[in-house]
Amino acid sequence: MFADTRRLDHSGASLAFHHQPADGAARGIVLVCHGLAEHSKRYETFATAMAARGYHVYAYDHRGHGETIAADAPIGRFARRDGARRVIDDVLAMRDYVATEHPGLPVILFGHSMGGLIALNAAVTYPRKFDAVAIWNANFNPGLAGRAAQGILLVERALKGSDVPSDLLPKLTFGTWGKSISGRRTDFDWLSRDPDQVEKYIADPLCGFDASVSLWLDLFELTFRAPQKQHLARLPTETPIQLVGGGKDPATDNGKAVTWLSNHLKASGFSRISTEIYQDMRHETLNEIGADTAISAFADWCDQATARS
Repeated sequence: MFADTRRLDHSGASLAFHHQPADGAARGIVLVCHGLAEHSKRYETFATAMAARGYHVYAYDHRGHGETIAADAPIGRFARRDGARRVIDDVLAMRDYVATEHPGLPVILFGHSMGGLIALNAAVTYPRKFDAVAIWNANFNPGLAGRAAQGILLVERALKGSDVPSDLLPKLTFGTWGKSISGRRTDFDWLSRDPDQVEKYIADPLCGFDASVSLWLDLFELTFRAPQKQHLARLPTETPIQLVGGGKDPATDNGKAVTWLSNHLKASGFSRISTEIYQDMRHETLNEIGADTAISAFADWCDQATARS
């Protein structure tokens, strides 16, 4: 069951994961990639709802997160080097594991925020391994500000090394997003309008930690890599892709970055793009007021995607 931690050994890491079995006959498998500075256990409510709709759900902790263990990946770091490649390959390892556990079922890759960056990169790196891809609350279009942030990180790396927390990036991201919420109670109100969910995040010892300079650099590598023409060209254009954002999410420029990705994918020839911006929601759609509606719509989309796969 989802509360039980299981492990998959891969490439020097012991990936901690959780499984919620489908209720009754299974329609498919949902593989979850979580966001930055959080962990897979936070997806239990989502997993339970999707299991009720007939889907096995697997969620695992990325390197440097949650209960996953790797010698070169303490909390806040993917790896000493090649972190982006390692987390992409971890997705494939988990995919192959779940496909072996449930042969013949379609595999839907789901990613939230940082997990969305990882998910799309995994999909374009290993085309035809996933029957559908869902990318929620992810920003693949940071523009010149993103390039400037990369420059700042390179300076930080030169001055103090790559495996210590960044001084500036948390202020430019989490700090700025927190201040953008009018009437905020906490610095994390940008995550959700639901105060109980915000308090749970703040109280969780596995959430809200400082990311290293190297992890931030890996994230920008993932951000700018996947949308490039040569990488998108590897993914079949008939792949069902669902994009979800929040109209009050400062991390995606209030959903504009999600719309940008939708338009970019359509311009690249992808024909099965579903895009939904929930106008009143902030960053964590699954922990927002109205999450049940979003989850139900996702399950409906999964039904359509698996019916055609």
